[in-house]
Amino acid sequence: MQFAISLCEVKVEPVDRNRKRSIFSFDYFVHFLKTMALAQVCGYSLPAKEIYEDEENLLDGNLCKDLMFAVPMTSDPAAYVDNLQKSKDLRIRFNHGTTTMAFKFQHGVIVAVDSRATAGAYIASQTVKKVIEINPYLLGTMAGGAADCAYWERVLALQCRIYELRNKERISVAAASKLLANMVYNYKGMGLSMGTMICGWDKRGPGLYYVDNDGTRLTGEKFSVGSGSPYAYGVLDSMWNYEMSVEEAYDLGTRAIYHATYRDSFSGGVVNLYHMQATGWVKVSQTDVAELHYKYRGEQQ
Repeated sequence: MQFAISLCEVKVEPVDRNRKRSIFSFDYFVHFLKTMALAQVCGYSLPAKEIYEDEENLLDGNLCKDLMFAVPMTSDPAAYVDNLQKSKDLRIRFNHGTTTMAFKFQHGVIVAVDSRATAGAYIASQTVKKVIEINPYLLGTMAGGAADCAYWERVLALQCRIYELRNKERISVAAASKLLANMVYNYKGMGLSMGTMICGWDKRGPGLYYVDNDGTRLTGEKFSVGSGSPYAYGVLDSMWNYEMSVEEAYDLGTRAIYHATYRDSFSGGVVNLYHMQATGWVKVSQTDVAELHYKYRGEQQ
């Protein structure tokens, strides 16, 4: 038996068989209940009469799709999320911090990240893997919301593999970064938090792109993202040289992240260092920042 939902009240009534089509499925009803429960946890009341009045729009636009987030069930999700974030009654606030960095040099691309995850002033983890290994020739970094970065970069990994199977060749770094930018642009203004660097090697050589949750996409020779990035940039700008050796590049990546963790309380844990080469990426080292502290302190003395 089919049912339609009256969303202004929680009650079930039979579908009118003369209508064009059934409005809501059982799965949709379950999704609606979950949305209401989440809103209650956040301390926010859903304006049901306004949100759900455009039923045809909901069917064609905002229902769950494969590899897509379920957005608020309204004809203008971005405006709804913006009003929700401005609400004084909202009890969930996202506070994040990290330090990620990548730069090009004559022997490829160096990627260096810390491993601390924070929830406000609380250190949630010291062992977060902030480098997403998309494929043997592509790496992505995580800054912002861990769930957003991990999800969309895994979706990107799937799309890159599909491209490879269809075209019998690896996707370029530029195309991969463009795919990611296009995907997250669809959710601009809806609360995503993501600042990532896509690093790789293709026919053109090493590639490095910055992509964020607004769909911004930039290319350059060096980037740093996260709350500790000003400190990392200070070291990077003073010591970076395109002609540097591999060992000098390793030291620069490690040193920049260490100094960021020393000054930024939202960064810490270990320094994970990767090197993107023509033969693919290699993980160079994983070093505790406490060890680096005594190492560099000894150098100063």
